[in-house]
Amino acid sequence: MQGNKSKDTKPELLVRERLREAGLGGYRLQWKAPGRPDVAWPGKKVCLLINGCFWHRCPKCNPPAPKKNLEYWVPKFQRNVERDQRNLALLQEQGWRVHVIWECELKKKTIDATFESLIPVLREELDK
Repeated sequence: MQGNKSKDTKPELLVRERLREAGLGGYRLQWKAPGRPDVAWPGKKVCLLINGCFWHRCPKCNPPAPKKNLEYWVPKFQRNVERDQRNLALLQEQGWRVHVIWECELKKKTIDATFESLIPVLREELDK
């Protein structure tokens, strides 16, 4: 698990590239808010959480769990999901508008649709 990066992952880089192309720069990375959002506009209290499907247990693609060492993996995934829910609730309580992007939404077949729906919402929230 040491090889798993906590920042500047391929999905994050892809999202940031699309945001720059759309003219939505001015964001901060790993902002000091609950859950350390991957991309944040602190002045507007808007943030993006970019979740890997495997580690965060995507409800859309429902990735399979490892077949061995289930006594480790099941509680591990459960803690991850609970932590994500807790951080999401804390952000919303603090007035943040939170958008969660799943890794599977960034695949070639779905990425254009993902950003076609996300970019207009972000533009409105950021007044850009």
